[in-house]
Amino acid sequence: MDSINLEVLKSCAEWISVGRSCELITVIKTWGSSPRPEGAMLAICEDGTVIGSVSGGCIEDDLICRVRKEGITRRWPEIVTYGITADEAHRFGLPCGGTIQLAIEPLSHNSGIAELLKKIQQNELVARRLDLSTGAVSLGPASPGMCMQVSATAMTTIHGPRWRLLIIGAGQLSSFLAHIATGMDYHVTVCDPREEYRETWSLTEVEVVHAMPDDFVSEHKLDSHSAVIALTHDPKLDDLALMEALRSDAFYVGAIGSRGNNAKRRERLKLFDVSDVQLGKLHGPIGMYIGSKTPAEIAISILAEMTAVKNGIPLLDEARIEYAKRARHQPQAESLCGSSS
Repeated sequence: MDSINLEVLKSCAEWISVGRSCELITVIKTWGSSPRPEGAMLAICEDGTVIGSVSGGCIEDDLICRVRKEGITRRWPEIVTYGITADEAHRFGLPCGGTIQLAIEPLSHNSGIAELLKKIQQNELVARRLDLSTGAVSLGPASPGMCMQVSATAMTTIHGPRWRLLIIGAGQLSSFLAHIATGMDYHVTVCDPREEYRETWSLTEVEVVHAMPDDFVSEHKLDSHSAVIALTHDPKLDDLALMEALRSDAFYVGAIGSRGNNAKRRERLKLFDVSDVQLGKLHGPIGMYIGSKTPAEIAISILAEMTAVKNGIPLLDEARIEYAKRARHQPQAESLCGSSS
């Protein structure tokens, strides 16, 4: 599964390669409420075909209508603003007070889209600089903390996986988790020293490595854009990875297991000099409580919690598996006690 922006770039490269005119539209600024964040992209072909999204749909409709009526006639990049007035905001489906500014760029072989895709596929993080007056493009390395920058003369967008996810264990749950996380712009790597699990791995776009989990985590030099999830159910493997991850700057560290197993895991980790502060970073039982049962649902639960942590959203106790399950069973227990008295 590709991220939305990667699908946009691939469509652009395909249209350019067969000689079709197309434009790349990027959200560069928003005021008030906005359906799509800054950096969101949409590609539109000369026949009105679109890939990606910059709004809830109404702005896309306007862009399509203009292309079908006038064709693609721009020769240079142009900055366009929607929703300046209340009437226009209403017309384009923007919330009250919402305004969105777009950079519309006509593409050609000189736009560097094919080269950009090649670098992204090599897991490079790339800064693409567009000269807003001439349309000239240059590509260079970027760091995970870089954000899109726009001035009166240039726009620099960041492409490639800015977030890393290391998964310990190559089981079925790991496959669902890796598949979805890849679509969320994570660079996912799976570690499993067990040959029988590696041989059955079928997700070709995600690398599976044969290494001991603690060495694997240590070698990746985790930073604040990294997450580690341990899913083997084997303490000999999961605990090794968690020890290294909890001592790192990883923004999220989680492990599969029941409430009872999670408590035992914390006691084991203390024996290996993992401090209480470091243990406080451990998410377990892992995931947000949504009543998940199947591997796919559990993967969504885990990624929901991880996304909340990444975005700095505090989770209420009711959303945490440990508290939610306790709350669900408590009324039942009280009812049973009451009926027996």
